[in-house]
Amino acid sequence: MSSTPALRALAALGIEVTLHPYAYDPRAEATGLQAADALGIDPALMLKTLMVEVDGKPACCVIPSDRQLSMKKVAAAFGAKSAAMMPAPKAEKLTGYHVGGISPFGQKRAVPTALEASACSAHRVWINAGLRGLLLSLPPEVALTALAAKAVPLIA
Repeated sequence: MSSTPALRALAALGIEVTLHPYAYDPRAEATGLQAADALGIDPALMLKTLMVEVDGKPACCVIPSDRQLSMKKVAAAFGAKSAAMMPAPKAEKLTGYHVGGISPFGQKRAVPTALEASACSAHRVWINAGLRGLLLSLPPEVALTALAAKAVPLIA
């Protein structure tokens, strides 16, 4: 299994994760839901990584794959007036990952990160490992620590 920047970043922190490869479908409308279905995981525990801009500055939101971001809550979470989705080409350039394989871990440039609070009570969550078709699982509190993230309400 190839190492990704996400896996290298977690290893450097001494964090062990479980890897979950799956058959990535480039035609899937929702990558996170397709991954959850392929692995038989509750979509609420399969988290997707969304890159946003808050008052024009980059930030990262990690939310359940079956939910949508509330831009009002995103702006509030980062103490901003406005929030918008980051265009895919900009997200790829900023993170070093391809859409469908963006991980919050090991991005080219560290940005403020928030994790949906409702996902933080789970025993384990599944997050992209930095490659289309590869997830990692770990306890949400470990993800929060590794990302220096805050757990806040982000979903509509």
